[in-house]
Amino acid sequence: MGKYDINNDGYYGEYGGAYIPEILYKTVEELRKAYLPILESEDFKSEYHALLRDYVGRPSPLYFARRMSERYGCQLYLKREDLNHTGAHKINNALGQILLARRMGKTRIIAETGAGQHGVATATACALMGMPCTVYQGALDVKRQHVNVERMRMLGAEVVPVESGNKTLKDATNEAIRDWCCHPADTFYIIGSTVGPHPYPDMVARLQSVISEELKWQLEEKVGRNYPDYIIACVGGGSNAAGSIYHYIDNERVKIVLAEAGGKGIDTDMTAASLQVGTTGILHGSRIKLMQTDDGQVVEPYSISAGLDYPGTGPLHCNLYATGRARVLAVNDDEALDAAYELTRLEGIIPALESAHALGALPKMTFNKEDIVVLTVSGRGDKDLETYLKNINRHETI
Repeated sequence: MGKYDINNDGYYGEYGGAYIPEILYKTVEELRKAYLPILESEDFKSEYHALLRDYVGRPSPLYFARRMSERYGCQLYLKREDLNHTGAHKINNALGQILLARRMGKTRIIAETGAGQHGVATATACALMGMPCTVYQGALDVKRQHVNVERMRMLGAEVVPVESGNKTLKDATNEAIRDWCCHPADTFYIIGSTVGPHPYPDMVARLQSVISEELKWQLEEKVGRNYPDYIIACVGGGSNAAGSIYHYIDNERVKIVLAEAGGKGIDTDMTAASLQVGTTGILHGSRIKLMQTDDGQVVEPYSISAGLDYPGTGPLHCNLYATGRARVLAVNDDEALDAAYELTRLEGIIPALESAHALGALPKMTFNKEDIVVLTVSGRGDKDLETYLKNINRHETI
């Protein structure tokens, strides 16, 4: 077992665990016992990998970004998760979990979503498998991501706008957990990121690890070795980052850079940079770095990106930050917008606002010409066009 791996009790260092209401204990315990034997079975693997290939369109390409490489003085490769079916990395996890749910005899699926990509991926998987689907989404996110809401409804999901709290991802997660408490026997909760009680952080990381599994042979093919010098990914809950670094965590030659949402700045009240401004606490069943007051009340996060404004970060990344294995950079709204326009103008790729935060880390770093840098473009930018268009005047020249 590597020094950054999860232990038998579901902890990465001091982070993780399963802090759950009594009513869910039996359900979560059942999942904990079932997930590894199922995920490692030949039957699961062959069905899952066939779907990733024929339905999702994997492997996702590893693209050499020539003009961006020139700009940043390195060899920059983009892992194109935006080219997956449904437009993001989320489908990798949704399909894996729904196959698990079916094997566990569950008949109803619930999910939470922020930007809507996980909701769309879950609704897609449910349509494919003929299972009923309820997606909880904060009322504010329902407004700012209405295209994804209509996609979910078209796929047959019931979308429930959540009016409590900040009306964003945290509140959607609260409602999904309430639903789960009311229907523990027949309901499977597909969590969209590496958050929540054990075994979710590990399960989601394993299902997303297909990203770094592909990176190994793609890099070998393109640069003659199976690892990069740097991996850069955006981190909110942390699933695309977990998948991108999964097979490299113990390879200290690979520098891990995580870009979190700085919002209006980490020295303001309007931020979601929980790794840098948070303290250790418990949220949604897990001990993590969390934005909270001195008496433990959750502080509402803020980011221009609906997928990154979660008040904490998954336990895997908390531990990587605490041990110094990962470097964490806060990327502000304006920096992310600038980065999105830069990629669009230099490479013809419109990234999701979440992915734009990873791109926004590039100007904060110094590379050597020979450095192999892999940056994960976790999603495509169609869903964020309205936000981009509101800011187009700042970007007439790049």
